[in-house]
Amino acid sequence: MKKIAIFASGQGSNARKIIEHFQDNDQVDVRLIISNEKDAGVLSMGPEFVIPTKILNRKEFYDTETLVQDLRKYEIDLIVLAGFLWLIPAYLVKHFRRKIINIHPALLPKYGGKGMYGMNVHRAVHAAKEKESGMTIHYVNNEYDKGAVIFQKSCLISPSDQPEDIAAKVLKLEHQYFPRVISKLLTGNT
Repeated sequence: MKKIAIFASGQGSNARKIIEHFQDNDQVDVRLIISNEKDAGVLSMGPEFVIPTKILNRKEFYDTETLVQDLRKYEIDLIVLAGFLWLIPAYLVKHFRRKIINIHPALLPKYGGKGMYGMNVHRAVHAAKEKESGMTIHYVNNEYDKGAVIFQKSCLISPSDQPEDIAAKVLKLEHQYFPRVISKLLTGNT
C-alpha cells in the first residue's frame, strides 16, 4: 500500500478529486492532509473522509525538521502539492527526493515562478493572448515550478475566453488527470 500526504492552502478541489479517486483503492491511500492555512476548506475533508489533518505554521515549516518525523510516522511515499502556496524547504526536498509533486495551472516553463498561482496565472495567459493553456504536473525541487515535468495537458483558448473561462478549462484538466498521474507514478496503473 502506497501512502500519500496532500498539502493544500485553499478549498482543495484537486485534493477532493484525489481522495475520491483512491477512496476504495487497495494500492494507494491518502493518509494525511496538511495545510498552512487554519481556515482552509481542504481541512474539512479530514473528518469527512476520516483522514488526519495538520496545520503548519511558518516557523515550524522552515526552521525545524519536525515535519519529516510526522511524514515518516504516517509512512508517506509521496507528497502531493495541490494548491500549496509556500516554497518547499530544502530539507524536505532532500528527505523526499523525487517524492514530492506539484500541479501548476499553466504549461510550464511559461507562467511559473513566485507569485504565479491561481488567477494570477490565468490573467497573465489572457493578457498574453495565448491560443492554448493547460496544466503541468512536475517534481518539486528548491525553486518554484522548476522541477522536471512529469505530465502536461493543454486546452485551446478562444479569443473570447476571459481569465475565469481559462481557469475553468484548466481546472477540468487538473481534476481529470491529476489523480490518474499519481496512480501511474505509484502503481503503474491509472
